[in-house]
Amino acid sequence: MTVPSQLVWDDFRLVKSIAEARGLTGAASALGVNHSTVFRRLGQLEDGLGVKLFERHRTGYALTTAGEEMVAIAERMEEDVVGFSRKIDGQTIAPAGELRVTTNDTLLVHLLTPIFARFRARYPEIRLDVVLANQALNLSKRDADVAIRATDDPPETLIGRRLATIGWALFGRRADFPDGPPADPSALFSRDWVALGDNLSTLKVAKYVRDNVAPERVAYRVNTVLGLGEAIESGLGVGALPVFIGDARASLLRLSAPRPDFSAGLWLLTHPDLRRSTRVRVFLDYVAGEIATSRARIEG
Repeated sequence: MTVPSQLVWDDFRLVKSIAEARGLTGAASALGVNHSTVFRRLGQLEDGLGVKLFERHRTGYALTTAGEEMVAIAERMEEDVVGFSRKIDGQTIAPAGELRVTTNDTLLVHLLTPIFARFRARYPEIRLDVVLANQALNLSKRDADVAIRATDDPPETLIGRRLATIGWALFGRRADFPDGPPADPSALFSRDWVALGDNLSTLKVAKYVRDNVAPERVAYRVNTVLGLGEAIESGLGVGALPVFIGDARASLLRLSAPRPDFSAGLWLLTHPDLRRSTRVRVFLDYVAGEIATSRARIEG
């Protein structure tokens, strides 16, 4: 049977209703229309298909082979609709597929991995592909679907929300400060310092070290924030850390309050073309909710 492009679900339902009622009157009642409407629509449908769907007998309407095929399709369509409705009612439809997320190693290790684990428990059909990179990946080219970034200047091509302000403070090894932080913060400049490498020279804390610490006092550089905590904990020097990292280490001591001049925004970003994707949307909402519960810890 050749199906014209204008064939719609109502055509299948019409044929199914006539077959079940074995006539036009019963079908009209079931469809909530009058007898003449059913008669006219059936004639138009048969003319459009170029085949008869029913044999007209004194005892009623009997399906032809073409009509039987339409009824079989209608029954399958009806089952699919009913099954979909049941899933919606039971909220059993879950987003699925792969979601690529880009972030940096520091956020992943110290903040995001437990959140990702809880997300996977909630949405087991979504597979996470995490890409570690400090540079902004091209989300429009599907380098990633979602970016979680520490920045004060998110790309204008992306959309998203600022989840928190990442607080930074100065930290030192607790054993090196038995009397607590020095009363005069400038006394710290006579100590050895840990600093970020040149690849992160644009960060506010990197500029602070350049402007305030003598080059010969910078005893150790590392090109990732992830390594700062280990370096300070090992006694290589004092330095700046995100407070959610430094406060979590019992061997470290805050040497200053969180400094607004060090802070950076924590952003959750995606490309405008991806925001209607179900798996992107549920991921954005879930991560935003989780970060909100940790905002005090992140901001210090």
